Amino acid sequence: MRHSLALLLVLACLPSEACSTKPTGKHDDGSTMSQPRTIAQPTVTFSTTNGDVVVQTEVVSTPAKIQQGLMYREHLGPDAGMLFLMGDEQDWAFYMRNTLIPLDMIFITRDLTVAGVVANAIPRDETNRRVGKPSSYVLEVNGGWAAAHHVIAGTKARFDGVKRP
Repeated sequence: MRHSLALLLVLACLPSEACSTKPTGKHDDGSTMSQPRTIAQPTVTFSTTNGDVVVQTEVVSTPAKIQQGLMYREHLGPDAGMLFLMGDEQDWAFYMRNTLIPLDMIFITRDLTVAGVVANAIPRDETNRRVGKPSSYVLEVNGGWAAAHHVIAGTKARFDGVKRP
């Protein structure tokens, strides 16, 4: 009953001018407080020999979300990925347990340089994958993405909209 009443109140306000929000100030981006703010999705940009390439990222940093990663996902957008904020800089190892799509794993150092790439990791494989060099971040993208965009060890990266620890 309580849910029905709340829904009726929301629906009652939708067409009415009396329910509209009046501007009460401005956001830092210049939009008024009554306008919805667009929050940009975090991105990782790589500066390659062919120019900049951008990955729209989902950022994970808690141990549970890092362990879950991209498990059970059946699709990843062509320029999408998951950025793991690992915290410490060390030689991290990742596996593909319950991961249904082939992935490239791009290991990135604290100073935002690619330490190395594990290309086309095989789905559902529990072999530990590592690059043998310390990193603080790992970006998972579709298998073959790194080679197609010339992202290799030594490539510089930039994070936008990512709160680094």
